[in-house]
Amino acid sequence: METIPRWTLDPVPGLAEYQLPLPEGTSVQPPDLAAAHARVLTALTGEQTEYDTALHVGVADGILRLRYRTDVLDAGAAARIAGYHLTALAEPDRPTLLSEDELRFQLDELAGPERELPDLRVHELFEQRVALHPDTVAAVQDGRQWTYRELDSRANRIGRALLARGLPREGVVAVVMERNLDWLAAVLAVLKAGGVYLPVEPHFPGDRIARTLARADCRLVLTERGSDGNIDRAARKLFVDTAYAEGHADDDLGIPVAADQLAYIYFTSGSTGEPKGAMCEHAGFVNHVLAKIDDLGIDAGRTVAQTAPQCFDISLWQLLSALLVGGRTLLVGQDTILDVPRFVDTVVRGRVNVLQIVPSYLEAVLAELEQRPRELPDLRCVSVTGEAVKKELVQRWFDALPGIRLVNAYGLTETSDDTNHEVMDRVPDQERVPLGRPIANVRVYVVDEDLVPVPLGAPGEIVFSGVCVGRGYVNDPERTEAAFTDDPYRPGERLYRSGDHGRWLPDGKLEFLGRRDSQVKIRGFRIEIGEIENQLLRVPGVRDGAVVVVRGTQLAAFCTGPEPVGADEVRNKLAASLPSYMVPAVVHWRERLPLTANGKTDRKTLTALAEELDAGESGAPDTPAELRLAAAWAEVLGIPADRIGRLDHFFDRGGTSLSAVKLAVALDRAITLKDVTRHPVLADLAGLLDQHH
Repeated sequence: METIPRWTLDPVPGLAEYQLPLPEGTSVQPPDLAAAHARVLTALTGEQTEYDTALHVGVADGILRLRYRTDVLDAGAAARIAGYHLTALAEPDRPTLLSEDELRFQLDELAGPERELPDLRVHELFEQRVALHPDTVAAVQDGRQWTYRELDSRANRIGRALLARGLPREGVVAVVMERNLDWLAAVLAVLKAGGVYLPVEPHFPGDRIARTLARADCRLVLTERGSDGNIDRAARKLFVDTAYAEGHADDDLGIPVAADQLAYIYFTSGSTGEPKGAMCEHAGFVNHVLAKIDDLGIDAGRTVAQTAPQCFDISLWQLLSALLVGGRTLLVGQDTILDVPRFVDTVVRGRVNVLQIVPSYLEAVLAELEQRPRELPDLRCVSVTGEAVKKELVQRWFDALPGIRLVNAYGLTETSDDTNHEVMDRVPDQERVPLGRPIANVRVYVVDEDLVPVPLGAPGEIVFSGVCVGRGYVNDPERTEAAFTDDPYRPGERLYRSGDHGRWLPDGKLEFLGRRDSQVKIRGFRIEIGEIENQLLRVPGVRDGAVVVVRGTQLAAFCTGPEPVGADEVRNKLAASLPSYMVPAVVHWRERLPLTANGKTDRKTLTALAEELDAGESGAPDTPAELRLAAAWAEVLGIPADRIGRLDHFFDRGGTSLSAVKLAVALDRAITLKDVTRHPVLADLAGLLDQHH
């Protein structure tokens, strides 16, 4: 960083002045200074906001004088900003305001530490552990358990069965199985055979499965009896029990697998509605798993809970990380996860040491522990990921369980999963919970539209470089080209544009500011939804909240908390810290926010609900099916039947995945959990009920 040539304190309290000599012979006219100041403000904030009143710049006697409010800037920031002004005046055509020192600092010093990776793949690191302690228990599911030797033997036999069917190097194998011990063996088998793992959940619609296999150019499906119902009959299938019965040798395959070889493909939802398959290589895979082992404290004898569905990339490190160090994987079934008390009991009985869940589910776990307090004697570390974790939730966690570390993990499927870890043993000082520093061998830049780093502390797009960056999207050159490019600062390395916005904090940690596509315009004003939600959480009595746009013209807020707070009180509190155009027109109070299948706040459902509420009160149920459903809702949700309307939304009225299961039982399985998820409005679900009879 640049040194400070001159520094004087201003006699006015709360103000300070930084002075920087202009290069000899420099002449500055008022329009030049105004243009330079405007450029600096835009670079600092993306638009001219709080810095308008925090900064005053002038030139006199060959000295640039920057006067600033000390509650907004510190001395180091003032020095940098003065330097930006000088660059804007002296080099108006320079593409960046950053000095060479600051540019190099951002590109090098803010990167994750360099770490030499072993010249081994994840499955080879597992094989080393098999040799060291073959009879140690490797994986547990319900009442079953396999030792390292048993797991390795089964994986080797499946791997040879794949090779016997002509699996080529980097041949894609779709694994269509439930989350069980055979699934674990199947994943290892694909890797050992030099194939590419493609997870597919058995209950996905057949059309989606077919499109996924076609896009990935997948010729071979590894599955099990009962999980193959939605697989196209034309697909070439290998059942695991068939592979076991073929009598293949069970020693290691010894197939050479290179570090830059493709390891897996995960399909994620795309903004166009067509899923895209992110391709990641073995080097990035190993790098990520080793970072998890280090930062989450996974070592010999530790138990890691495997909780995530197969199609979420976090499922992979949960499945395999413990097996690289002599630990144990505990597979937790989806029915257990849907029952929070049972899940907590499973964590206790399974002596789980490391756990990762989404923040919304962590809140449910905390609510359970508040209702039925109990000890979690073996739990050492909980990681949250998948959505922004709110500071209030972190506070509740440490109030309840001060001895258990909380790790905020951030990353994307395209970057081999998590790239940043914020390891916390207390509530952070910042307003937002940081994303933390990059993990080893990962470089993160915060840049403008031209991939030029923005000033420290300024908002910009988060982009990634290094071993973590995947190859792109399988057989999808157009979307690959839009998101993946060459790193302009390190020739020959790939760079991924995330679409996330963030900024660097003074301590070198990354802060998440929201998705690029969460920015909206209301009456011509550009609004970041996250900013309103952060202020919403500061309103006394509001525990959780979300803001959506209704019909593109109006903001609506949804709040939860121990006791309802009046809508006018919430709006008045927000009006004290936000401009009028950012204050939601309406505020709805709910028992809880609806969640998606993976535990995130369901914004689509909230938007639809806000539009329904905006249209008026829901009418009373009147058809036999609607009346039957209303009675079942009342039983499951614990609310009077006469307070249920025909346009009410099941999850808005307090429904959860677990209560949806109970609803299906109450209706004698006339509907399924999937039906409730897809048709949560009572009238729609009643129509489906009529169709089934």
